[in-house]
Amino acid sequence: MLPSKPHQDFTIGSIYQHLIRLAIPASMGMFFNTLYNLTDNWFAGKVSDDALVGLSISSVVFYLFIGLLAGLQNGTSVMVSTELGLKQPKQLKNIIRNCLGLGISFSIMIIVFGLLFARDAIDWLSSGEIITALAWDYIQVLILGNVAFSLSIVAAGALMALGDTKSNRNALVVGFFANLALNPLLTFGLNMGVAGLAWATLIIKLASALYLLIILCKKLGYTPFPCLNKNASLAILRQVLPASFNFFIMIIGSLMITAFVSRFGDYAVAGYSVGLRVEQVLLLPALGLNAAVLAISGQNYGAKNYRRIAETYRKGLILSFSISLVCIPIMIFLSPYLMGFFSQHESIISVGTSYLRIDALAFFCYVSLFISVATLQSIKQPDFPVIMGFFRQLILPFIVNFFLIIQFGYSIEWLFGSVAIIVFFSMIITLVYTRAKLKKLAYIEE
Repeated sequence: MLPSKPHQDFTIGSIYQHLIRLAIPASMGMFFNTLYNLTDNWFAGKVSDDALVGLSISSVVFYLFIGLLAGLQNGTSVMVSTELGLKQPKQLKNIIRNCLGLGISFSIMIIVFGLLFARDAIDWLSSGEIITALAWDYIQVLILGNVAFSLSIVAAGALMALGDTKSNRNALVVGFFANLALNPLLTFGLNMGVAGLAWATLIIKLASALYLLIILCKKLGYTPFPCLNKNASLAILRQVLPASFNFFIMIIGSLMITAFVSRFGDYAVAGYSVGLRVEQVLLLPALGLNAAVLAISGQNYGAKNYRRIAETYRKGLILSFSISLVCIPIMIFLSPYLMGFFSQHESIISVGTSYLRIDALAFFCYVSLFISVATLQSIKQPDFPVIMGFFRQLILPFIVNFFLIIQFGYSIEWLFGSVAIIVFFSMIITLVYTRAKLKKLAYIEE
């Protein structure tokens, strides 16, 4: 039996209020999580410029291997929110247990493939022996302990569907401050170097996973032990795999862009990586809104309130536009100062500033894509974002930049500009597709 009112009912009430109530804690948590990553970059820079480059490269490679886990969070949230809308507590318990089981299974796969291929991926991105060694020192710790990431991700996804984004926010805020203490202690106090940054992350993730699982058990009124049931796992994988594959494509695309950037030198890679981190901070309100749209629309899909899903989508886009009006000027005018906080190296600052100013033109395109993808996932239509992502982040950028950068030798600004233009046209196509799907659902409801 579920305890009384274990979750918020998103099928009634003001959509704006639901969006804001969920998005603000989620955005705050993501803000501190990004600050967490930026803190790692800052401490790596204090070790050496080579350490900063090594951390930047290993971070990209690590995210490549945990792509399955990113999809698992969205898949968990969609499946749990749908069951809440259907009001089936027994099936809800089965879904959560299987999500945990899949998370552990994915972690085992990540350890195997990470140990086999992570070093090769690092070697592909950098030819410097010192940088490669530093990157491997960092990433091997996280690969071996990635189960902490999987458990915290599943718990956070389930809690988000239940209407609780505050618990994950609390874990991320505390984790940030714990990182401020552990990083200097392990990196400099115990002389562990960049490996100390990785061990700090692993310790904090383990504590966060335990905390979120305890909160989830209290809300549910029982302890969902991990399991793998064929039918339930297949239903979850139907949502998880497209989202994971989409994330995987995004990381591959990032690796590909990083490879193009690396033609301009290792410091260009560091500048691009730090610029991405800064942009992520500005995208956080939109990402929090994305999480809110996913939970609200998923619950309404289970309850067959299709018109309410369309209303959530429309109001999510309006709030996204408001966020863009604030963030775009920051990217254009303040980017040199933001980059200068992380490095004093002229090349790193120059590349990061160029990236932020050019990508500001595509900022609203990104945030509207987030809302569209969340809406499609919530109505069990996860395939189109994968197809669009394949062309937007792999095929088109590769073809365009092969000619611009390799064949014609244009500057790095052309690389960043081509990515922004591709994102713009992808946004238009995705908006049209999402609206068509929502109109079809509204017709079914009639």
